[in-house]
Amino acid sequence: MEFGPNGAIRGEVRVAGYQRVLHGLYRPESPHLGSFENFLRDLSALQLVLPDDAVFTHVTAARLLGWQLPALPEKVPFFAAVRSRLRPRRPGLICSRLTNTSAVTFVRGLPVDDPPEILLRAARDLGDVDLAIMLDSAVRLGHVAVDAMTAVLSSKRPGCRRLQRVWDARDAGAESAGETLLRWFHDAMRIPTKSQVEIHDPDGRFVCRADLQVVGTNFLHEYDGALHRTGNAQRNDLRRERRLAATPYIRRGFTLDELLNHPAVIMHELDRLLDRAHQDRRLRRWRALIDDSFYSETGRARVMNRWYRSTTPVEWARTA
Repeated sequence: MEFGPNGAIRGEVRVAGYQRVLHGLYRPESPHLGSFENFLRDLSALQLVLPDDAVFTHVTAARLLGWQLPALPEKVPFFAAVRSRLRPRRPGLICSRLTNTSAVTFVRGLPVDDPPEILLRAARDLGDVDLAIMLDSAVRLGHVAVDAMTAVLSSKRPGCRRLQRVWDARDAGAESAGETLLRWFHDAMRIPTKSQVEIHDPDGRFVCRADLQVVGTNFLHEYDGALHRTGNAQRNDLRRERRLAATPYIRRGFTLDELLNHPAVIMHELDRLLDRAHQDRRLRRWRALIDDSFYSETGRARVMNRWYRSTTPVEWARTA
């Protein structure tokens, strides 16, 4: 057996009080800790099976950096990248090879790849909408420099084409995954918007900051997540709506269910408000984006099957 930080063990463990991280890798159980602290313990244990030059990347690094994430499945592999020829291959761990020079930073004592490289690695798997949620968050937090992203995009490596599309459509104002989804829906509908618009009453007093304003109108469109209808959030929202009633602006809220399951209804409502004809190609464009993302069964199955194949699991039942 080999022992690592926080009591992690590389080898077979058959004693109470240990939980499995990967095949042949265990660490002490810690049910008293939250999900993120347990995630950190898992990453710390993973260093026992990774080369010294390994860094975390993809959605693993994004979560470590505090970026917004798309609707990931419950069980997602760990992602790392190495420069050495030795790449661990075991179920639950996807290890790619670093071929370009990039800066390494440490977060909570754990090595993390450069943010543009993290996004490029994710662009090879995720759909445009999924990647946009991560990229908007990274830009808002100030983790992505324009020069560094330009250098990565000019490399023409796999994933650059998707990353370029999402980079061109980025919005540092998006404060949640739902806001990014709502903005991309409007873009698919060919409705120009401005994000994080400050609204003032006729006397010039600040009223609120709206997620989106439809350009050239007084329409304010906002994402209403589940948290907006609970506890203090609901009371604050109701006071906010009363203040908005004293302005010429009209607020409309949209939910995740409407964006994913009833986009045609929303499209027709918006077309009537804007007094324009319906065009089915706008709806097809949005549905194609969702079908390629984690927000659809098809998109989840596509990515999870790709990740499952990448881990090259051994099915011992077939060797008997």
